[in-house]
Amino acid sequence: MVIGVIVMLECIPRKAIDHTVGKINPAKTCQPLGAMYAALGINRCLPHSHGSQGCCAYHRMALTRHFREQVLASSSSFTEGASVFGGAANLKTSIKNIFEIYNPDIIAVHTTCLSETIGDDLSTIIKQSEVPEEKVVIHANTPSYQGSHITGFSNMCRGIVSYLAESDGTQKKNRVNIIPGFVNPGDVREIRRIVEEMGVESVIFPDTSGVLDAPLTSRYEQYPDGGSRVEDIRDSGNSKLTLSLGSFASDAAASLLQEKCGVPGIPLKLPIGLKATDALIMALKEAFGVAVPRSLEIERGQVIDTLIDTHHHYQGRTVAVFGDPDTVIALTEFLLTMGMVPKYIITGTPGSLFEKQIWEMLAEVGLTDCRVKADADLLDLQLWIRESPVDLLIGTTHGKYIARAEDIPLVRVGFPIFDRAVHPLMPIVGYRGCLRLIEQISNTLLERRDRDSTDEDFELVL
Repeated sequence: MVIGVIVMLECIPRKAIDHTVGKINPAKTCQPLGAMYAALGINRCLPHSHGSQGCCAYHRMALTRHFREQVLASSSSFTEGASVFGGAANLKTSIKNIFEIYNPDIIAVHTTCLSETIGDDLSTIIKQSEVPEEKVVIHANTPSYQGSHITGFSNMCRGIVSYLAESDGTQKKNRVNIIPGFVNPGDVREIRRIVEEMGVESVIFPDTSGVLDAPLTSRYEQYPDGGSRVEDIRDSGNSKLTLSLGSFASDAAASLLQEKCGVPGIPLKLPIGLKATDALIMALKEAFGVAVPRSLEIERGQVIDTLIDTHHHYQGRTVAVFGDPDTVIALTEFLLTMGMVPKYIITGTPGSLFEKQIWEMLAEVGLTDCRVKADADLLDLQLWIRESPVDLLIGTTHGKYIARAEDIPLVRVGFPIFDRAVHPLMPIVGYRGCLRLIEQISNTLLERRDRDSTDEDFELVL
């Protein structure tokens, strides 16, 4: 589909395209994928797609290609009969068979276009199903024709809180809940490390570390040892505080946890970049009265030193950024810290909050000649770049086609990344993540300078 878009761009005048298309090259995927990813962040959980086998297969394939790990999930396997008469019987049979054959501790059911259009009442169906004692079934409504994979992730996180979080009514424990957002397992590990360095006890959910970055051993484990324990999620209602990292993916669950269990929540950006990481550390420091350890001060100092050493590589360079809203918001803030000019900023996820937050950051540094759009299409971005080029493109694998067509270097960040290795294991959050982003951006621009240098100047380019 993406290749077809590029061919269209070469053949059709830009003005004609502007007035005749809706979504041609979406900068997102659908809700069930995000719900499946969130469910995989629970220990011994089997995600279940309440719809056709094709939907489940697509989401598993996309996650497997990005993480290069097996992604287990089951399906209600709708046929024509279920499409007409509803999928209640399919789901009840599925739940019974899954527990008997695969023996997970918990099943996380998400809906699809078909089951949502039919109107299946999952809460009632689950209550009528055969669920063994000590086992759990939760659900989230995730119609594919609304929102994006980030919306689906948020809905499943909210479902996790709705079904599992409890409060015993006693004094809150001196502990923080972290809802990390739609990030890679390497990012979750880095967030956990920072919290541990601060000396604060935590419950992190969903936690895909140890699941989608599990080590290769001599024995096959259907359910790797990673993920958030059900008992820990239940006890999250007794924590002192919740930090939701990324408003689009995490705030809904944190708000419900506050409403249901009285755990106050503080919304933060994803800790991508210097300012956002500072905000996470200061929130922990102020809430729990702990000191910032020397180890984190050293890491921050290394970031500052590296920014000074490398600023001439990227200072004033224009950049186009696309991807998931929480990632793009935090990344834009860091690019401004670096002295770059985010000229075009888009996300495929709908929501006016995205545009509002981006414009506020741009206004702080006096940038007005930029384009910002939520619920956008990658075709929008390519047309803008064709009209007025940028020095760098930052986003997912799907940007490679724009990068090739417009001859612009691409730094791969976010989800999905299908055509490069090791990304899910390497964090972009925290101070270590800052260093990695600086490295990627600087070296990509330096490689382009080398490519474009004359033979005489090649040895002199620094």
